[in-house]
Amino acid sequence: MAGRINDDDVKAVRDAVPIDAVVSDYLQLRSAGGGNLKGLCPFHDEKSPSFQVSPSKGLFHCFGCQEGGDTIAFVMKIDHLSFSETVERLAAKGGITLRYEEGGYNPASQRGERTRLVEAHKIAAEFYVEQLSGPEAETGRRFLAERGFDQAAAEHFGVGYSPVGWDHLTRFLRGKGFTDKELLLSGLSQDGRRGPIDRFRGRLMWPIRDISGEVVGFGARKLREDDNGPKYLNTPETSIYKKSQVLYGVDLAKKDIAKASRAVVVEGYTDVMACHLAGVTTAIATCGTAFGGDHIKILRRLLMDNGSARVIFTFDGDAAGQKAALRAFEDDQKFAAETYIAIAPDGMDPCELRLAKGDDAVQDLVQPRTPLFEFAIRQIVGRYDLETPAGRAAALDEAAPIVARIKNGSSQHEVAVQLAGILGILDTQFVVKRVAQMARWARDRGGRGPAPAPERRSQHSQSYAGAPQGPAGPALNLRSPAHRTERELLKLALQRPELVSPAFDAYGEDEFTAPPYAAVRRAIEDAGGAEQGLESAPEYLARVRDAAPNDVVRAMVTELAVEVFHGKTIDEVYAGQQLVQVRLRAVDRRVGEVTGTLTRLGTRSDPDHYAAVQKELWVLQQYGQSLRNDGAAAL
Repeated sequence: MAGRINDDDVKAVRDAVPIDAVVSDYLQLRSAGGGNLKGLCPFHDEKSPSFQVSPSKGLFHCFGCQEGGDTIAFVMKIDHLSFSETVERLAAKGGITLRYEEGGYNPASQRGERTRLVEAHKIAAEFYVEQLSGPEAETGRRFLAERGFDQAAAEHFGVGYSPVGWDHLTRFLRGKGFTDKELLLSGLSQDGRRGPIDRFRGRLMWPIRDISGEVVGFGARKLREDDNGPKYLNTPETSIYKKSQVLYGVDLAKKDIAKASRAVVVEGYTDVMACHLAGVTTAIATCGTAFGGDHIKILRRLLMDNGSARVIFTFDGDAAGQKAALRAFEDDQKFAAETYIAIAPDGMDPCELRLAKGDDAVQDLVQPRTPLFEFAIRQIVGRYDLETPAGRAAALDEAAPIVARIKNGSSQHEVAVQLAGILGILDTQFVVKRVAQMARWARDRGGRGPAPAPERRSQHSQSYAGAPQGPAGPALNLRSPAHRTERELLKLALQRPELVSPAFDAYGEDEFTAPPYAAVRRAIEDAGGAEQGLESAPEYLARVRDAAPNDVVRAMVTELAVEVFHGKTIDEVYAGQQLVQVRLRAVDRRVGEVTGTLTRLGTRSDPDHYAAVQKELWVLQQYGQSLRNDGAAAL
């Protein structure tokens, strides 16, 4: 049984690995003001960024789906890891050696399954790279050289070679302490007659890395004529490798994709290499599968999905390439980015083009020219006999829905006019109206989903209410001035405790009228009060989150800890205003309650009791007046 990781080491991991550095491995972040960063949420689909990261607090929160937490929570969620696996991965990134309560320093037997499989792939990648320099790998080196790749290129992309023998890698990994079960689970080995044998033998090997740069699989190219396997053989689906969720080269390309707001999608490993070496460092490729929805999610997060972004697909000019382009167009509407297609002259792929015409030709190839929708239209129209009325009508029936899907309204009209010309239909307005009608139908169908989209709200008004993907919880009256002030005060207590301490710690739960806010107030109290935040903000926030009774309250704590303030200047004056408003409203509520009590008692009640209630009312009224006159000085 795995030992428990030492608490001090967990804290050291949290402190050593900045949350923005970790999140930036998965999505592009931009300034959100107030020291926070924002990006497209990796946990749900969205068009505008509602995912915020607070580097100073070590927290993230999405105001759309309500996911939130610290660095460890982010990695656990996005990579589907256990707590121990996450801490181990981050510890390796931060250069921290972990201690385990039941067994000393980081023994291999205590490592999580995913960590073990990733480590096996890392060692395998190093093994394959070493084998590429051996005599047996001459055919592999020649294959690379014939395609314009020298030793430096092979090293840059980590290309290696798998020996011909049955179990070279298997025996090597066993020597590193990996079990047969781990080797089979990793996909690096497969069952043989007498136990595990190497899955890849006598092939050129490309390591496939996830977006964070960890090797999770391999693509293997056949080199020998006596190899009866497929031309390319990929790692099978494993717990760490899902071919529909990885893009080859994304670890190298992600920063340039985010910087240039452009991605180039090519078809193979050598095409990615050729593009990068030619200066097109935004090139990526799928791994033995069609470009699909999960790939789009990866690119959208890197591109921030703004309208100025560009995605360029390069496909071979043959029938298979054209079919792939049409499949890509089916997912076009999932992008906010504009999509284009690039087909090299004579049907060459980028690798062949670089060999034949040089780096400049590759760079020229990927300059956006033909919109993907235009290519799709021409491919569709080309299947019909436009010399006959029936052929033109059939082509219009199939092509018009394509034009109707174009996002930009003015572009849609212009392309509809072009479609009329391509079809040879003289009545241009007939085609334009037909396209517009189909666009309306598409919008109407989209509006009749199972549930209407929630009303759009600003990040300041996001709460439990109206967030169907978030945790359930008591509703907040988002238009209530009282709730807004209570929210602002709690944000101050979590983010700027020095401005509200020690006064805040004297406030009771009953001074917060919204049940979620009262629960957060209780969590702060259980964590030792806001004054604890004066010593170490990250530790204080961690204690408050730990003190939350459930995930609903914990999510609210995280949300309030990263949300920006309403005020322009956040200082003692602003903090005093929030303290006074919350206290004054609590006093006024109590005045109303006491006044009601006096009315119910009447003059016939016990004189002493009646006098005591009258005195309480007078004290409350005087205190309320002092708050109105003197502000925070009366607290």
